[in-house]
Amino acid sequence: MAIYCRVSTSDQDNDRQERDLLEYAERADFEVVEVFKETLSGIRKAKGKQPIERSRVMELAQARKIDAVLVTEMTRWGRSTQDLMDTLGQLASWDVSLVAQTGLTFDLTTPQGKLVANLMASLAEFEHDLLRERVRSGVAAAKARGQTFGRRPGYRPSDKQAPEVIRLAEEEKLSQRKIAEKLGLSKTTVNEILKRDTAGV
Repeated sequence: MAIYCRVSTSDQDNDRQERDLLEYAERADFEVVEVFKETLSGIRKAKGKQPIERSRVMELAQARKIDAVLVTEMTRWGRSTQDLMDTLGQLASWDVSLVAQTGLTFDLTTPQGKLVANLMASLAEFEHDLLRERVRSGVAAAKARGQTFGRRPGYRPSDKQAPEVIRLAEEEKLSQRKIAEKLGLSKTTVNEILKRDTAGV
């Protein structure tokens, strides 16, 4: 198996996790192939930074070089319920289990593993519904306070040149192609500006 350790901040280290997991593996008579250590917070992961060392563990699993991944707890592996479910599904497709030091084993080939997976899938869906409801409530509350949404005038780079596009079209009667060449815009952009002007947007 592979050991995966993760801490959230640079002022922490993975030494304790590594020591505890190596001792656990020895007691359980597991053969440790490699130890992977990572420093990555849940917030940074949420912003899109991917856990590189965890990806290396997944590569080992996909190559069928390990039978299981050992972690101190599931929160060290999954960045969210949905992420945990997604990676568990991938591991299961390669016949690789996820084992926590607490003794909890995610093996989707067993009845217990399937039950836990179904419960977690329900939790993931629940989390998603809660998030969607919070977003809707937030938008409704903001609108009630008078906040507007959507693209505003001046947001598009082309909006700054809109008055000149309209002037050239109306006063100088230039074609869209000529206006595009004169202002260094694409014909599509000129067309969109004129359409918005006609529609009063």
